[in-house]
Amino acid sequence: MPPVPVKREAVLRKVLNMSDEPLESPLNPLPPLILALFVVMMAIEALFQLGTRGIIGGPSAVGWRQAALMDYAFQGQFPTFMVESGMWRADFLLRFVSYPFVHASFTQAIFAGIMLLALGKYVGEVMAAFSVLALFVLCSVGGALAMWALAPGEAWLFGAFPPVYGLIGAFTYLLWVQLGVVGGPQIQAFTLIAVLAGIQFVFGILFGFAQDWPADLGGFVTGLILAPLFAPGGVTALMAKLRRRG
Repeated sequence: MPPVPVKREAVLRKVLNMSDEPLESPLNPLPPLILALFVVMMAIEALFQLGTRGIIGGPSAVGWRQAALMDYAFQGQFPTFMVESGMWRADFLLRFVSYPFVHASFTQAIFAGIMLLALGKYVGEVMAAFSVLALFVLCSVGGALAMWALAPGEAWLFGAFPPVYGLIGAFTYLLWVQLGVVGGPQIQAFTLIAVLAGIQFVFGILFGFAQDWPADLGGFVTGLILAPLFAPGGVTALMAKLRRRG
């Protein structure tokens, strides 16, 4: 689904360590690790596009995308097999973190990539670059686990939207803290996810609900829960703020 523009208030200088310094320029550079993730995703998509058009790879390149989806996308049957058999296969475990790099189409890849850059920049203005990367990876895993738990076993999961929703979860937490510090209505922190959920609901009514919706939900919840661990001050800062509220 296409990204929704986000208007940030005076967003997130440093969580619970904010100063009165002016906000930095909106042209601040992207976290390098987020930019690297975007480049890898777009490079993979470029190979698929070039192969489909016969520019590289010969006749067999037409099937590169489908082969990559079969080899790297996630399906709940893989962890079910490992649990039931007791065989922990590396290629099955890899799928928990490889599926965000394989998309079904150029449109899906470019929308996911744009959202990754936008949310990665917003969250990266507060968190360290490695923390944003860790969130991306952990939210990928969280999305896959939610898919396993809530979706039919034969449903496939691919594309970067679950970890992107994880970054939305982290952004929501950071904005929630910011609004609390300045005395604003903290419910507004959930505006972005509410709008996205509403759009998905409308599209689901019109065109049918996608089977991978649990992964987006799992990614968001994972990001929301883990954000305090990666934000400046960590859980200690969160607890201090909650005590002050009490």
